[in-house]
Amino acid sequence: MSSIECAWPANAILGEAPFWSVDEGVLYWVDIDGKTVFRYRPENAAKEAFVLDHEIGCIIPRRKGGFVAGLDCGLAFFSPDLSKAEVFAAPEDAVPETRFNDGKCDRSGRLWVASADRNETEPLASLYSLSTSGQLTRVLSRVTVGNGIGWSPDNRTMYFTDTGIGTIFSFDYEIETGATGNGRVFVEVDERDGLPDGLTVDAEGYVWSAHWAGSRITRYDPKGGVERVIDMPVPNVTSLTFGGPDLCTLFVTTARLGMSDQELETAPLSGGLFVVDVDVGGILEFKYAG
Repeated sequence: MSSIECAWPANAILGEAPFWSVDEGVLYWVDIDGKTVFRYRPENAAKEAFVLDHEIGCIIPRRKGGFVAGLDCGLAFFSPDLSKAEVFAAPEDAVPETRFNDGKCDRSGRLWVASADRNETEPLASLYSLSTSGQLTRVLSRVTVGNGIGWSPDNRTMYFTDTGIGTIFSFDYEIETGATGNGRVFVEVDERDGLPDGLTVDAEGYVWSAHWAGSRITRYDPKGGVERVIDMPVPNVTSLTFGGPDLCTLFVTTARLGMSDQELETAPLSGGLFVVDVDVGGILEFKYAG
């Protein structure tokens, strides 16, 4: 049994994209629709919120300071205090139905970031790679809702979620070049269990996936078999990452988007940040090296 606690009942409309900053000892996460970046320090439960001018799908620290983020209008660099933003790429300007969504860096510091169809029905979105030198490449097209991204501990496998079709894919991966190949289905989630959303990979190579409209987290073995299911007290579980001093705490984001008053009365902590103690360690998420 896992211990589950709501660390921050933030009432986020669409909580997403947690990132554990080991050098700061804080967790960053976002409310996409609320245009907010949150910063949480578990050591003393300090909570800060930064309201922005744009919807923000993900935010990741840079090694040189500040942040890189996926916004509704493109990709941007933010100042360390989040007060200034510089949009440096807008590859989907011609597709107003999309916005940037989840993103994560591989262990070379290369950024992978996906877009999403706002209506979550059409394959209008893409998956991009941003090199450490700043070159942006569209790697996959015909994505519906680009979401959870992660890598195996040996860097040979990359995982990518398309929530719109309820599928997690895996690819052969070359960490030196960022090349992907041999794309295949890793898991197709039964719609009765919700939709796969954000994901993370633990130190044993197992994949943890959050389930939108599924009230659960699932841990999959490297072959896609279900190893365990953790039931959550809210329906819309959106993403998760390992953090804390021993990387044995799962930080889990959730959402209240589209929920009725009756549903919110039943699950009042929807939109909160949860902490789940588990018996396995995670892998550090990496900063963007560009």
